[in-house]
Amino acid sequence: MAVAFVKEESAEAAAETVLPERAISPHPNLVTEAGLKLLERQLAEAREAYDAANTIGDVNERRRQTANPGRDIRYYAARIGSARVTPAPTSVDAVAFGSTVTFERNDGRVQTYRIVGEDEADPTAGTLSFASPIGRALTGKAVGDVVNVNGQEIEITAIA
Repeated sequence: MAVAFVKEESAEAAAETVLPERAISPHPNLVTEAGLKLLERQLAEAREAYDAANTIGDVNERRRQTANPGRDIRYYAARIGSARVTPAPTSVDAVAFGSTVTFERNDGRVQTYRIVGEDEADPTAGTLSFASPIGRALTGKAVGDVVNVNGQEIEITAIA
C-alpha cells in the first residue's frame, strides 16, 4: 500500500511539472537594443532560479520548483535566438518601430508611448508593442493622421 501511495504521489508531482509552453508570437521578433538586453537578463534570472531549485533534495519538490524556470529558459532562449535588433528610426515623418508617439483620444486623453517589441512592451511604463492594435494602427502614420482603434478615434499629435 505504501508503494501505491508513492506512485500516486509521483504521478501527481509529474502532472504538476508538465506545464504548457509559453506561446511564441507569430510576428517577427523585432526588438530594440534595450529589449534584447531585457531578454538576456530574463534568461539569466530563469537560469538562476532553475539552478537554485535544482538543489532541492526531494525529487518531487525539485520537479515542481524547476518547472516554471525551465519553461522560461526555453522561451527566452527561443526569443533571443529569433530576435531582430531594429535600430531607432532616423526620421520623425512617420511612426515606425522605436518611435515615441503622442496621440489624443476622442475622449480628450493625451498619451505618449514608444513602439517596441512584444516582450519589452509595458503600457504602464510607456511602451506599446508594434503588434498591438494601437501599434499596428499607428505604424506608418504621420502627425495629424487620425486612426480608428476598437471604435475609438486617435489623432497623432507628435512623433519623436
